[in-house]
Amino acid sequence: MKKTILITGGAGFIAHHLVDTLLRVTDWNIVALDRLDYSGNLNRLNEVISNYPASTQKRVKIIFHDLKAEVNSQIRKMIGNVNYIAHLAAGSHVDRSILDPMGFVLDNVIGTTNILEYARVLDTLERFIYFSTDEVFGPAPLGVKFKENDRYNALNPYSASKAAAEELVVAYENTYSLPVFITHTMNVFGERQHPEKFIPLAIKKIMLGEKLGIHSSKDFKSIGSRVYVHARDVSEALLFLINYPTNELPTCSDGTIKCHKFNIVGSREINNLELAQMIADIQKKPLNYELVDFHSTRPGHDLRYSLDGGKMAAMGWIPSDIERQLPDVVSWSINNDRWLL
Repeated sequence: MKKTILITGGAGFIAHHLVDTLLRVTDWNIVALDRLDYSGNLNRLNEVISNYPASTQKRVKIIFHDLKAEVNSQIRKMIGNVNYIAHLAAGSHVDRSILDPMGFVLDNVIGTTNILEYARVLDTLERFIYFSTDEVFGPAPLGVKFKENDRYNALNPYSASKAAAEELVVAYENTYSLPVFITHTMNVFGERQHPEKFIPLAIKKIMLGEKLGIHSSKDFKSIGSRVYVHARDVSEALLFLINYPTNELPTCSDGTIKCHKFNIVGSREINNLELAQMIADIQKKPLNYELVDFHSTRPGHDLRYSLDGGKMAAMGWIPSDIERQLPDVVSWSINNDRWLL
């Protein structure tokens, strides 16, 4: 019998890449749950789904629902039986969380509780994957890469709400034996990303010859850095985790950690000036930029994030190189510039 996966935030940036991956490499039925607001865009789903035959397109069901409300009996019936849940729905932009912290608590804490409440009474559920972020660990000093179970150090309402939701997920495994995985990712990029994010913003500004702000330390001697990972890699990593043999999962030697966490990390760390220059070189255009004191202008932001990807590597998952992926994303974005508006 075919498996069914429920993807919350299904019309979002990462989720629509996950839908594309699942249509391409599995025969699963897919339920995309979304409230279609700031982050959700059905045009994303339409573009990827329309590339498949009609028989494949029928495997996708789209349901409107805002997870600030409970998953009621009507929505449950519309979803049907579910084997896997990938909980990607979230408020996910630091600037907006600073302006509206309560909105992020409602989306990320209350919303996660509502999907957990739905999940814990499912008889068919095999795996619940909560999609968290590197930002729960806060800024990483040079030379430090955070491991999956390191302490939280949230510096803004977005990361605090994701950390709070993460703890709820852990509690539901401990209390209700919910079969949970938690993932942390670094900065995700790819086609159809919201233009507020750095890579599509850089593509647009370089294309138009506009000045690009590059976040730096207050003395302008250190440039903000990230480890970027393509949304297709994230999707493939999630599928890798779902299919990974449970009896081969790494375990905690003292038995104190039940909930499995995994860092999904890109190929290498890169500072934003270097990345912007790569994008300019791909476009064969000059880079017009200015360094911006990241913390004074955007309080609550971190100069450097870093995760240790050793656990996933030891399990057999390796990301693609950004140098091979970035030219395709830049070219695609320029040829489909409606996604840069």
